[in-house]
Amino acid sequence: MTLWRIFGIGIIFFCTTLGWVILGATVVDRTDQFDYRLEQEVQKLWGGKHVQQAPAVWYEVPRTTSREIEERDATGKTITKTITEQVIDKIPVPLTRSRIDVGIDLDHRRKGLLWYDTYAVAFAAQYAVANPTTEPRKLFINFAFPSSEAIYDGFKFAVAGTPARATDLSGVTTTLELAPGASAPIEVAYQSRGLDVWHYGFGTGVSQVTDFELITHTGDAAIDFPAGSMSPTTRADGVSTWKFDNLVAGHDIAIDLPSKTNPGPLAARISFFAPVGLLFFFTVMVILGVLRGRSLHPMNYFFLAAGFFAFHLLFAYLVDHIDVHVAFGLAAVVSVGLVISYLRLVAGRLFVVVEAAIAQTVFLVLFSYAFFFEGYTGLTVTAGAVITLFVLMQVTGRVEWATVFARKPRPPMMPMPPMPPAQ
Repeated sequence: MTLWRIFGIGIIFFCTTLGWVILGATVVDRTDQFDYRLEQEVQKLWGGKHVQQAPAVWYEVPRTTSREIEERDATGKTITKTITEQVIDKIPVPLTRSRIDVGIDLDHRRKGLLWYDTYAVAFAAQYAVANPTTEPRKLFINFAFPSSEAIYDGFKFAVAGTPARATDLSGVTTTLELAPGASAPIEVAYQSRGLDVWHYGFGTGVSQVTDFELITHTGDAAIDFPAGSMSPTTRADGVSTWKFDNLVAGHDIAIDLPSKTNPGPLAARISFFAPVGLLFFFTVMVILGVLRGRSLHPMNYFFLAAGFFAFHLLFAYLVDHIDVHVAFGLAAVVSVGLVISYLRLVAGRLFVVVEAAIAQTVFLVLFSYAFFFEGYTGLTVTAGAVITLFVLMQVTGRVEWATVFARKPRPPMMPMPPMPPAQ
């Protein structure tokens, strides 16, 4: 092994890294380019994100107000006038009781290189509202639909037993006459379909709710609760409960449904990380050449790098058409087969081929598969790097590197044959 050979291997490594960067950028562009359009298609086919607000209740109080305006008279002089007008103030009325039951059934949908977290939701709620004043009031009650991109089957909205009909997807508004201190029930129910996150809001800004209970049934889905939302008071066996006697809060309740591994971003991350695996593999192959006394030519390393690159190229375009795990396995088999079949012809010795196969399996297949386990990728790669370093240190501890990289003397030149005598 000479320094010039190592330099040539470095050039091949750099060019392959550039190819991976281009491939990863291409996958990212394909994913981002169609993500917005595909999400819009999913919303139209399935339904949009649900943000369910509690029913809004208020009564109206007219009052007279005056304000000054400036205008010009017939002579052009500016005069100030006081005008009186009547405005209506909307006084909010809090709900006195809330009992809400929500069933969420996760059903992932795939479009292009992305999986979308779609779900079916069954919403049923019983509320109570009371007239908090000392005189009869006409209350206005509005129920807003959680999404304008969804359908609502079995919809029911009734106030004091009287149903109200929806005229559009913005919501339903009805009125109710209540005596001082009197209360009335509000019933809401529907079945719908949504996307990504399910929200329940108490209202705008800081809200106060009393006698509140919300129960969600999510089965065995590994749900999470987004930042800025309230965690449940109890949670067990797929049932989460939020129960409050008298709550003042500025946060909503939200459930983030588990996401499937998205093939596009996964293929891009694996491509961007690929140079690390190739660097380890080249290092092992160089060490093997030193230990066996037979170093590969830089052109051999060029074909080995191409075999590595074939894995990522195949995987990036197979995930468009087949399951991500099947695509990964098929790409891994093709890449390992290319490298091993080539080394069998180059090295011609079984133990070299076996060691190279093990190295490629670890640094290409296992390192890449670690990206399927989010949160453990760095730990997996670190553990593999430390183990590799330990093995290389043990097998090369007695190598005389000065001898390995010493400039070999040129063979003596053969003497020129004597010129024949002139005739």
